[in-house]
Amino acid sequence: MSLVRKKTIEQSIADTDEPEFQLKKRLTAIDLTVFGIGVIIGAGIFTLTGRAAKLYAGPGIALSFVLAAVCCALAALCYAEFSSTVPVSGSAYTFSYFSLGEIFAWIIGWDLLLELMLGASVVAQGWSTYAKLFLEQIGLGWPDSIGPDSHVNVLAMLLVLVLATLATIGIKESLRVNLVLVAIKLFVVLFVIIAGLFYIKGSNLTPFIPDSVPAPGGHVELTTPLFQAILGFTPSTFGIMGLVSGASLVFFAFIGFDVVATTAEEAKNPQRDLPRGIIGSLAICTVLYVLVCIVITGMVKYSDINGEAALAEAFKSVGRGGFATLISAGAVAGLTTVVLTLMIGAARVVFAMSRDHLMPKQLGKTHPKWGTPYRLTIGIGVVVALIAGLTPIGKLEEMVNIGTLAAFTLVSIAVPLLRRSRPDIQRSFRVPGNPVIPILAALICIYLMLNLSIETWIRFLVWMVLGFALYALYGYRKSRVGIEQKTGEVQKA
Repeated sequence: MSLVRKKTIEQSIADTDEPEFQLKKRLTAIDLTVFGIGVIIGAGIFTLTGRAAKLYAGPGIALSFVLAAVCCALAALCYAEFSSTVPVSGSAYTFSYFSLGEIFAWIIGWDLLLELMLGASVVAQGWSTYAKLFLEQIGLGWPDSIGPDSHVNVLAMLLVLVLATLATIGIKESLRVNLVLVAIKLFVVLFVIIAGLFYIKGSNLTPFIPDSVPAPGGHVELTTPLFQAILGFTPSTFGIMGLVSGASLVFFAFIGFDVVATTAEEAKNPQRDLPRGIIGSLAICTVLYVLVCIVITGMVKYSDINGEAALAEAFKSVGRGGFATLISAGAVAGLTTVVLTLMIGAARVVFAMSRDHLMPKQLGKTHPKWGTPYRLTIGIGVVVALIAGLTPIGKLEEMVNIGTLAAFTLVSIAVPLLRRSRPDIQRSFRVPGNPVIPILAALICIYLMLNLSIETWIRFLVWMVLGFALYALYGYRKSRVGIEQKTGEVQKA
């Protein structure tokens, strides 16, 4: 029984009709695009932009976003081909199962779980910072003892548990709430761009790419990017290497377009609507990100930016406290949609793994009325709440990035492999320039991974060791594909 045993495309599609594991097809192209925008625009604008500009790239952080967007755009083309060709829940996990084999599917599923659950936790923490600020601005306040800087972040935990309940009730109901919150978020982002233009100072944008300076300490530490350590570079920030390190960090801002692919099984017309939802949401968000970067670094000198609530504090610094209140309200609404979408995505990935019996199959059963994997959604909500409530802010972003980049790398490699092994499959969307574009996407992802810190790589390797142990002890032996193949061999004998 091989580690690279594959599940056929036909079997993957047939599994979607099983009554116990059947999801309702209710999503349109607009739903999917809003879904993507809802998860992409959030932490990048409201919490990560300021911190990345201050620590890594200065005003050049706008270029870091462009570099990260190029990487995501190449990977997005690969996701669009897969998700429209085989519209099955599970995203990259499902794609890799029938193109690369079971062990790679497990690796990607485990990576996606890291990406989506930790991502939801990080954003919930960012939400709690803005929520506390907003409550203070409207005169209500929140106790510091259970706030974002305390040992137990109750605000973040409450958000996650409420959203987990909403996601359990139904995907369409969740997206109705998502639509309203995305509208509020887009209004605030456009307001920030337009209003902020009047307060830009040219001196704040000069130099656009600050000169490279040695990192604090001047020697290799756990926080040093792995690429710099391998090549023996003196650890540094800003300059060209700062732009690349900034791109590796703000890559977190783009996670989400791949989450659209996790809902493939719930789309009414996946062949047409999934590519539109994935690529459309990414394009819209990239333009908004770059404009906000220019505005925020133009309003405040990058070295003086507040790393936790950058936009609100930028308007406070120019005497517009009322604008800051509006921005805080927009951030609260905006980050809410991100947490909701990431948790839905995490549930759909584990749902697909449960259906293949790589995870306990009882977890993946859908509710007879709501049509959602309710056990998984509730369980993931509890885990995310605990991580968000008990983990220090700022320690998780890079862990999310490395898991995502690893998944993107394998998906990109899988496109030309599947083209070669299954040329007969009808593809409603095809990645242009195959195999050059997929290979380029994989190489860029690997390069960005190498620019993450040594500390992040150590944590990632520990996570992967845990994943392989779980697969060896449970997934490999219980695998539905493995059992069916073994049964078939016995019958032939």
